[in-house]
Amino acid sequence: MKYPIGTQTFSTLIEDGFVYVDKTDLVYKLAQKRICFLCRPRRFGKSLLISTLDSYFKGRKELFEGLKICTQNLETEWLQYPVFRIDFAAGNFKQTDYISAIMDNNLNKWEEIYGVENKADKISVRFKNVIAAAHKKTGLKAVVLVDEYDKPMLDVLAEPEEQINRDSLKEIYSTFKEADEHLRFVLLTGVTKFSQVSVFSGFNQPEDISMNPEFDTLCGITKDELTEYFDKEIETMADSCRFSKDEMYLRLKKQYDGYHFSEQMIDIFNPFSIINALSIKRIDDYWFASGTPTYLIKLLNRSNTDIKEIISKSYTKNYFMDYKADVEDPLAMIYQSGYLTIKGYDYEDFTYTLDFPNNEVKNGFIDIVANDYLNQKHGETLSMILSVNKMLKKGLLDDMRDALTAFFASISYNANYHERAWSFESHYHYTMFLIFKLLSCYTTFTEKENSHGRADIIVETPDYVYIFEFKLNGTAAEALQQIESKGYAEPYAADSRKIFKIGAAFSSETRTLAEWEVKS
Repeated sequence: MKYPIGTQTFSTLIEDGFVYVDKTDLVYKLAQKRICFLCRPRRFGKSLLISTLDSYFKGRKELFEGLKICTQNLETEWLQYPVFRIDFAAGNFKQTDYISAIMDNNLNKWEEIYGVENKADKISVRFKNVIAAAHKKTGLKAVVLVDEYDKPMLDVLAEPEEQINRDSLKEIYSTFKEADEHLRFVLLTGVTKFSQVSVFSGFNQPEDISMNPEFDTLCGITKDELTEYFDKEIETMADSCRFSKDEMYLRLKKQYDGYHFSEQMIDIFNPFSIINALSIKRIDDYWFASGTPTYLIKLLNRSNTDIKEIISKSYTKNYFMDYKADVEDPLAMIYQSGYLTIKGYDYEDFTYTLDFPNNEVKNGFIDIVANDYLNQKHGETLSMILSVNKMLKKGLLDDMRDALTAFFASISYNANYHERAWSFESHYHYTMFLIFKLLSCYTTFTEKENSHGRADIIVETPDYVYIFEFKLNGTAAEALQQIESKGYAEPYAADSRKIFKIGAAFSSETRTLAEWEVKS
């Protein structure tokens, strides 16, 4: 099987025999709309979608033979519309004239094609004139496809160039209002949806299909598609990794599945990671490694926000779907960038619960947050976690005590007196949260509720259940007593696994673990 790694051109995939997960029925449905916006994380197939629409609107029927759009007789006319494609996926947008240079290059080409001789000064007027000329020359209304519309702003986020680039884009997109009578279809794709001082304010708001259940699976790969297109390849990968086929599916699901783009909660696999994993036949952090989210860490720090405060809470849609550039709240940017996803929906109060989609994203993001917060070198926190994983697997609680004590003692003075660590109680809670969130090998609960209270941390392994309670400037005995009195172990009364109750006490003076007692 030929995997389309590094290839996002529809015609190349089809003509050169690369595997293509057939989305053409959804492409046809999307093409019946007029002006749309789609937000999806990076490397989720947005460029391939734009390329597919490009081929469709240019009437290239030969590329679609055997695909759903033909086999289901969805399209019968195959008209050749004038298509204007704008790509902002690459370039140095810190250069304040770079957007104008891209548009000038495009417009020169289009003006020659459609015979526009009198060139206006303003880009928006030139764009409108060329769209009108194309309509007049072909007799068909124009199609405009914009890939990564927001990258010129994301590249200079919170820098002086952001407003300059925003104004340049607003001028371009204002064309769509002026040229409305000449437009058949417009699609803008991007990672984020900017609002308030929006680039969209210059024209009628596009229809946002980002959370439209009809288009949940437009980008990404579903479990059914994974089985239909890659079943034999997954079996081969399972043999290579020495797993059963069912175990291989389960591991791929934990590592790359879990994205949800509406309240329908349809599971979507990350296409970039899946394709790379099947090609190389190894589970790894392909998507996360392809782009470090340093700008998100800056947002967290600038807003003095802990990731613990964001996840597993309920929100209405407007809190995470619109990024407000003048509000110090990183939630929307983190969600739209793909580091959080919808994990639950309440149909009574219309609220969504957000959390990490899968292990690839959770481990990578928490590791970076932990290294930044604790002032550790890259990978130091994760290295300690791998050791703790092994200790939990074997029930080596004395070793775990020593590892945690040494880890807290190793945290630098600067990290201990970080602005968010002024209260050691919040500091050690947040540090323990980061540590246990990285324990992806096992089922881990932080502040798990029962009818009597909330256990600080519960970790479930195949052979053991660990119930942790932590006290600040108290005693380990007090922490154990709370586990007993609150009945944190009661849900495991009939469990065949061995139950460990661990009481631990931290000292605000030494800023590390002071006492540790275990009852099994």
